[in-house]
Amino acid sequence: MTSTQRLFIGGEWVEPGGGHYEVIDPASETVVGLAPEASRAQVHDAAAAARGAFDAWSRTSPEERAAVLDRAADIMQRDFAANADLAQAESGATSGTARGMQVAVGVARFRRYAKGALEPVEQGLPPQINEAGPMGKAGVLGALAVRQPVGVVTCITSYNNPWANPAGKVAPALAMGNTVVVKPAPQDPLSVYRMAAALEEAGAPAGVVNVVSGTAVEVGEAAVDSPDVDMVSFTGSTAVGQRIGEVCGRGMKRQLMELGGKGAALVFDDLDEAGLASAVSGIGTTYAFYSGQICTAPTRVLAQRGIYDRLVSKLSDYIGYMKVGDPRERGTVVGPVISAAHRDRVESYVELGRKEGARVVAGGERPAFEKGFYVAPTLLADCTNDMRVVREEIFGPVVVVVPFDDEEEGIALANDSDYGLIDYVWSGDVARAFRVARRLRAGGVGVNTVGRNMEAPFGGFKQSGVGRDVGSYALHAYSELQSIVWQA
Repeated sequence: MTSTQRLFIGGEWVEPGGGHYEVIDPASETVVGLAPEASRAQVHDAAAAARGAFDAWSRTSPEERAAVLDRAADIMQRDFAANADLAQAESGATSGTARGMQVAVGVARFRRYAKGALEPVEQGLPPQINEAGPMGKAGVLGALAVRQPVGVVTCITSYNNPWANPAGKVAPALAMGNTVVVKPAPQDPLSVYRMAAALEEAGAPAGVVNVVSGTAVEVGEAAVDSPDVDMVSFTGSTAVGQRIGEVCGRGMKRQLMELGGKGAALVFDDLDEAGLASAVSGIGTTYAFYSGQICTAPTRVLAQRGIYDRLVSKLSDYIGYMKVGDPRERGTVVGPVISAAHRDRVESYVELGRKEGARVVAGGERPAFEKGFYVAPTLLADCTNDMRVVREEIFGPVVVVVPFDDEEEGIALANDSDYGLIDYVWSGDVARAFRVARRLRAGGVGVNTVGRNMEAPFGGFKQSGVGRDVGSYALHAYSELQSIVWQA
């Protein structure tokens, strides 16, 4: 699979100014391919190319934009097996995740926003009757609210899903008539170049889509500070998001930020056995999906004391059923994390939890593999809300459990966090579950489920983000509202 990739700028495949770097398979530590290291000037060239293509692309008909997105989805689907193999090799995802949660979701998002390009962008407002005055003679004023494309959008994507995450940015941005510069995560950028190649083959005009990658901080900085960029859409850590926000603020650039999460899962003691099993299974997805490298995971479990011991025991048993190992092998549930550095970071948090007084119920030791960046699924119990392992995003297969006494305490503990992306409530009393959900300071709340409705708005409160996307909300996110007023 090893290949040498070039940048994609202005419809041309360009040799990188900074040479190439190795993309490493997290499972085998072998080289997947050589990714291009863009120079700062090349990133600005990409933004300039997007600026040059914007006027024509923004004036194409919705039907033309929809056709390009649909054809791109067809091409991604045509090459599905190869795309899934590459995604797995770059990210270390299990076969099921690479196929079903990465490439398949990426294709589905292009299909969704091909339809989205055809959604109405004009909304008629009630007419207003004005009496004669300084602003003119009496009359009836009509008005339209019209959504217009923002312009050039920089899309900075995360490493945990090299297909679904960029597709969720690129497809709605293009559907609305924007042009894009994509800066993929340095750990797994090759899939994004595949996406760009599909768009090129599908007939996207030169400059509409540009992809620049690199390991240097300067590459991302250039993608944000270019004067040709009107908006930045970023998925990643809160710390990086804050730095991007400072630059955007100076240039009055639009922002869409999906940042960190430390999802609270409130588990009440009114659950029956089936409800408890549902909670255990839902929380267990933290270990399974992307090896815990997912900001929406219920990593911070708040268990009412009447159910605390049973829940901890069942979560420990659940880990025992999860095969850790080569993501290509049948039956593997938990693959590697993205890099050696990240493995060390996750392990340091487990050790910190021990020092803080948490009880390691399961996991806590590095799996015995000769190669690969593996972390054992780990359960930390008897935690308190002031522990760093409870307050900070670990981004690995680690779950912490904190006990609480009553509903009010549970809500207070859940809200005592810098984050607010997605929280969860498990209760046998549906009225209670919805009552509690409404009081949680989070952009989303799952009630007795970790499932997502892919038309519901997605985004965070507090340090978990700015703005909302998914479904039609993504089309709104990548547009500006314009008012057109006339006198009838």
